[in-house]
Amino acid sequence: MGKQLDIFNDAEKTWKDEAAEANSRDYNFDTLSGEKVEQLYYPEDNENDYMEKLGFPGQYPYTRGIHANMYRGKLWTMRQFAGFGSPEDTNERYHYLLSHGQTGLSVAYDMPTLMGYDPDHLYAVGEVGKCGVSVASLKDMERLFEGINLGDISVSQTINGPAIILLAFYIAVAEKQGVPLENVRGTLQNDILKEFIAQKEWIFPPKPSMRIITDMMTYCTKYLPKFNTISISGYHIREAGSTAAQELAFTLADGFTYVEYGMKAGLDVDDFVSRLSFFFNSHLDFFEEIAKYRAARRIWARHMKEKYGAKNPRSWKLRFHTQTAGCSLTAQQPEINISRTAFQAMAAVLGGTQSLHTNSMDETLALPSRKAAEIALRTQQLIAFETGAANVADPLGGSWFVEELTDKLEKEAEKYFHTIEEMGGVIPAIEKGFFQREIAYAASEYQRKVDSKQRIVVGVNEFVKDDEKIEIPILEIGDEVGQRQVEALNKLRTERDEDAVQQALSNIQEACINGTNLMKPIVDAAKAYATMGEIVLSLKAEFGEWQEAAVF
Repeated sequence: MGKQLDIFNDAEKTWKDEAAEANSRDYNFDTLSGEKVEQLYYPEDNENDYMEKLGFPGQYPYTRGIHANMYRGKLWTMRQFAGFGSPEDTNERYHYLLSHGQTGLSVAYDMPTLMGYDPDHLYAVGEVGKCGVSVASLKDMERLFEGINLGDISVSQTINGPAIILLAFYIAVAEKQGVPLENVRGTLQNDILKEFIAQKEWIFPPKPSMRIITDMMTYCTKYLPKFNTISISGYHIREAGSTAAQELAFTLADGFTYVEYGMKAGLDVDDFVSRLSFFFNSHLDFFEEIAKYRAARRIWARHMKEKYGAKNPRSWKLRFHTQTAGCSLTAQQPEINISRTAFQAMAAVLGGTQSLHTNSMDETLALPSRKAAEIALRTQQLIAFETGAANVADPLGGSWFVEELTDKLEKEAEKYFHTIEEMGGVIPAIEKGFFQREIAYAASEYQRKVDSKQRIVVGVNEFVKDDEKIEIPILEIGDEVGQRQVEALNKLRTERDEDAVQQALSNIQEACINGTNLMKPIVDAAKAYATMGEIVLSLKAEFGEWQEAAVF
């Protein structure tokens, strides 16, 4: 017991010293009534396995947060997922959000962009700019960030299949702005494994897709040290119908796979793992969500240290962005979605998120209107400045309920890891349809409970308004956006150096064949104003396509 108490006392002193030295916002952290609030609450004496399972914020295993000072030092980054219509349309929305207190940008791309099609492709007809912004070339990316210095702001991009191409466009814009690549900050979702598992927006087969990602990790480790190369996404796994335990387990299993591929590519684990981040869903089971984030940090820290041999504490720290649950929003009585989003956002904050997007009340009906997006942003600001939730690190730590949920989710995740390992890993499990079946069963079970009213969804299966008339403004994107984008694309093709484009595309195919890193030839193609669709076709010529096995 004496040894454990010494460990506890040493860790306590270390945390107090780090917290005292860390930056602190010039803010009054007392309660609304003027009562003093301590920065952290914990047992005054060591209680059994406190140090092993919880510890102090900023210390292994990071259950209680990855920073000693948490939100007293710096609030989470407030992002709003924005993108619609043409690059000019979205650029205007970005400037509006930044002027209203948003501290980071998050790009939503339209379906043709997500699938690697130019706006003049047959499959793009009627979809250009409808569910996000249309970006098909460096010229579009230049228009998207007109007047926004990429050295001053962090930008998150939700793109997966053609992520390497959009990153190339982004790099080219930064260079044109004169921003050194080592200063470029942001996050690329680039999580192709969850596309195969849940969202279904892949372009190339699994193995070539992983080669593309390792090339990106290698390049960014060398040239973009502040850029998060992959945002490993449980969000879409949850949106597809998974349980919290499945979201936790499948997301971390994907993360471990990226680590293993990076190490196989010759990267030192401590050189690249700290630039991997995570993206979780915040659903409506308030306490379960908080426990999920705490369990995620603990699992990641232990595996990185003990299994993968990471030595740098930065590699042990799981950093994550959170988005409130889009699948929980209802078309019925949509104003209630404001409350749903607030509860979910609060869970993310109490769980220690580093970045947060709050959904708008109208997103189940259309892309967010300006007013709805503003309310969603104000929800985050209210939590940050009026509720007191940001004043304490891990405020629910020590709750018997939350600690039991944290332990239980961790155990369930470890069971899944064992099953996946027995199947040969994540990619063989994808090819066998394992993840797809597990999520399908979970979604079916949830729907059964809703249908039988064992689960109440307000406004849907109870408290229904039969004569409801929805009277909120809806953002509508017309087909003229697609016409303008096609015209801009045609103009680009007449003005660029076609010989340079074709040479650049040929160089990409050569790199595919000889195994050299793909980033440089794709960046060169971007600078020559090759389009995304043209670059995709060059890659497909060597990598082919993939059809998943049907799951019933």
